[in-house]
Amino acid sequence: MKPTSLAFFFLLMTIMMFAISTPALCQQANAGKVLVERVGDTAFIQLRAPSFQALSPRQQALAYWLTQASIAIDPIIYDQLSAYGLQQKRLLEEIMARPKGVDPAAMAKIGEFAKLFWANRGNHNEMTSQKFLPAFTFEELKEAALIAQKNGAFRAPYADLPPLKTPANLTRELESLRASLFDPAFEPMTTAKSPEGGKDTIQASSNTFYPGVSLDDLKGFQEKYPLNSRVVKGADGKLTELVYRAGTPDGKVPPGLYATFLKKAVECFQKTRAYAEPAQAEAIDHLIRFYETGEYADWVAFGTAWVQDDATVDFDNGFIEVYRDARGAKGSSQSFVTITDKPVTTAMKKLAENASYFEQKAPWDAKYKLESFKLPVVKAVETLIESGDFTVSTTGDNLPNENEIHEKYGSKNFLFTGSSRALEEATGKTAIAEFAADPAEVERNANYGTEANRLMVAMHEVIGHGSGKLSERVSGGAQPFLKEYFSTLEEGRADLMALWNVWDPKLKELGLISNQEEVAKAMYDSAALAALTQLRRIPRGDTIEEDHERDRQLIAHYIAGKVPGSIEQFTRDGKTCVHVADYQKMRQGVGMLLAELMRIKAEGDYDAIKALVDKYGVHFDPTLRDEVIARYRKLNLPTYWAGVNAHLTASFGKNGEVEKVEIRYLDDPAAQYLAYGAMYDKGLEPSVGLGAAKP
Repeated sequence: MKPTSLAFFFLLMTIMMFAISTPALCQQANAGKVLVERVGDTAFIQLRAPSFQALSPRQQALAYWLTQASIAIDPIIYDQLSAYGLQQKRLLEEIMARPKGVDPAAMAKIGEFAKLFWANRGNHNEMTSQKFLPAFTFEELKEAALIAQKNGAFRAPYADLPPLKTPANLTRELESLRASLFDPAFEPMTTAKSPEGGKDTIQASSNTFYPGVSLDDLKGFQEKYPLNSRVVKGADGKLTELVYRAGTPDGKVPPGLYATFLKKAVECFQKTRAYAEPAQAEAIDHLIRFYETGEYADWVAFGTAWVQDDATVDFDNGFIEVYRDARGAKGSSQSFVTITDKPVTTAMKKLAENASYFEQKAPWDAKYKLESFKLPVVKAVETLIESGDFTVSTTGDNLPNENEIHEKYGSKNFLFTGSSRALEEATGKTAIAEFAADPAEVERNANYGTEANRLMVAMHEVIGHGSGKLSERVSGGAQPFLKEYFSTLEEGRADLMALWNVWDPKLKELGLISNQEEVAKAMYDSAALAALTQLRRIPRGDTIEEDHERDRQLIAHYIAGKVPGSIEQFTRDGKTCVHVADYQKMRQGVGMLLAELMRIKAEGDYDAIKALVDKYGVHFDPTLRDEVIARYRKLNLPTYWAGVNAHLTASFGKNGEVEKVEIRYLDDPAAQYLAYGAMYDKGLEPSVGLGAAKP
């Protein structure tokens, strides 16, 4: 589960540094320019991992092969989000790699679109699901593609896509992609949780989890592979599952969907065996088996071994989060590789060690409180790579999602310090000065906003997602009962656990908070204001589709509606303002909603969560949104973020063993994405000059 400020220097030498490493590491991390490039409202920021230099050669070799496995599965998400995604990706990359002779004005427009395409893993905005269109014409694209073909593009296969060796073949390909790129009415939404035009949620979504299938078709259909399959309808109307799997070496399990990418990932994971410690190697072996068979039992075996291993160089890789599926069942392909930030991790462990205390203090019914805890693995980490459907705006994560694993074996809680640092440096403080209700709120945010944000993320992950006990009726997990509303509920419940407990004196006792009154107020200020400021990310329509944004809207609007005098909205000098009128009244509302969300989850009460989210979390006033966008535009701040990962290269000995790994930081997003594409199309590699050496 994912959740989504200047450094407070007076805390640098204290244990509260949840998302900052030692001062020396901070200086290294901020060296150079964090903001690499900006395209419209999207900023590309560089992720740095200074901890890499402290790794042993063996750990660096492990990190190299784990990042290669991340790159291997990266193309899958493009196909999951649109049936045209991989063809579009190939087309743009071939042109970007061979632009010589293309009209410079057209090439500039193609380059900007390609970067936005990579940042969003397709031509739909990853936050809003809304389609965005290119500034170039079809004719300009066609001319550029044909020139690139003359320069050597499209001659080799791109993974499973065949070469396009003749102009006629390329022209046919371009025509087949015309509507998907240029028609705003064609596949307008990746995931439509508030569908229009008489379609249901999956019919109105461009993602490929259920092509040609309706919700009515799925009634009574029992999926064997709910997380990692595509459901399709045959000519006879019968539904079948296309399983994501590579197939087993002995041929007993045949290859399935995405076999090319999963086989490559398996090859990379097999290389890690020489460098991983035994516990991590066991987890990797289970993941290899899962990618070969697609069987859920193998996925659970991986999660069980993985969650109990606290490796310094850690990773996750698989079909994990279900936000992209309107039904909340199919997992998106994603991956990350991280290095533990040890000083910050020490502070997080204090929170985890007291999880049982916070559970008992929760405002919900005693029958929903856990009585025993498996101590979670908690770690602050610097990121080496984020691929697939994992984004730089994710600053915390709690995994695995499978209830049967974390109830027995606990969970892993990640705080992504590298992402936090990069986002803070790139964002600055101008937005709070514009939207804060009064000077006191601005000052409080300047002094305590960073601390409040980091504590919010830590509590969200460590004591939020892992809390609560389900009733016997839903003991296997609440998701099948709460369906498309499950993720909104779970993210809201975790946010509310942070908001509820920030006032608890235990935090002060543990040394995890400085000025508790001011930090708590800063956290509440942010939660109240989020429902207003997040509207800047939804340029069209009047509904919110993304689960984290729905949860923040639900929290602010529920409390304002249920507890008069808690959160107030008003107009001053023609500008809309939101502020907390009474912090303890707001906390009362936090407790009310938290108790109800826990009850809903524990009992699997679909009707109740649907009513809550539909009333408080989905709809907004477009006029208010337009005002917010105009105010942000004057500030000239980015609205969306994409990460530029560290680039690892390896040199090899005669026997294929890694002799040396080097880390670089790229100043061009296109170089990163073309280097990734070169794993499946070697023709991209010479132009990029960044292809990693192979044994």
